[in-house]
Amino acid sequence: MVSTRGRLDADDPTERSGSWGFDGAGSVVLYVHGLGADAESARDQAYTARLALAAATGEESGTDAAAEGDAAVDEARPVIGYSWASNVDWGPAKETADANAVPLADWLTAWADADGRPVHLFAHSLGARVTGATLRELAARGRTGVLASASLFGGAIPDESAAADGRYGEAIAALDAPVYNFHSRNDRVLGWVYRASDRTRAVGHDGLPASATTPDGYVDVDVTDLVADHYSYVEPEAGCVPRATDRLGLE
Repeated sequence: MVSTRGRLDADDPTERSGSWGFDGAGSVVLYVHGLGADAESARDQAYTARLALAAATGEESGTDAAAEGDAAVDEARPVIGYSWASNVDWGPAKETADANAVPLADWLTAWADADGRPVHLFAHSLGARVTGATLRELAARGRTGVLASASLFGGAIPDESAAADGRYGEAIAALDAPVYNFHSRNDRVLGWVYRASDRTRAVGHDGLPASATTPDGYVDVDVTDLVADHYSYVEPEAGCVPRATDRLGLE
């Protein structure tokens, strides 16, 4: 885990914890959670993503990997959880998401310089806002090569914000990697709650508007046939991780 909880004003806002023994892995996944996650929930969600990846890539079934323990799952596809203080009200959570752009960009550039293994970023819900803000920060620094891919799952950001002329469009186009938006019309949290609170459509519900210009490198992936609700995107054998691994070429 990497956490910025209570540390955003520190000289080094990211704190590492947990097992980092995955020297045999060729790449890693960085999982960024959404709204309402405390430290324990953030860790649980990252572990769920590990199980989903293990099942999707065929290294281990989700059940078998859990039975074998952490080492078996790490060998299949190591996941680093990015834990940020999202367990607050909606407005402050969006501000905190934006405030995590600099520390996450710092961490990604440090990883690229010190380790160099490809990083595939998975972002759920409001984690898409953390990701969009981070892409803007990376573009401003000229460090657009630090990610192998970025995937949004049920992204809780305005649909027009990912368009070429939107808030994140220029940064998406500048990234030297694809950005996949996995969206589901079954996502009632985005279709109803998000739309009522922010008075706009979420990119994680319908993808880009039909009238929008798609940024270079951006791909909408409709997973309505796989994802039943807002919380199922990265569930083992129930969400859309197999479709994501196919798109990303993860084996």
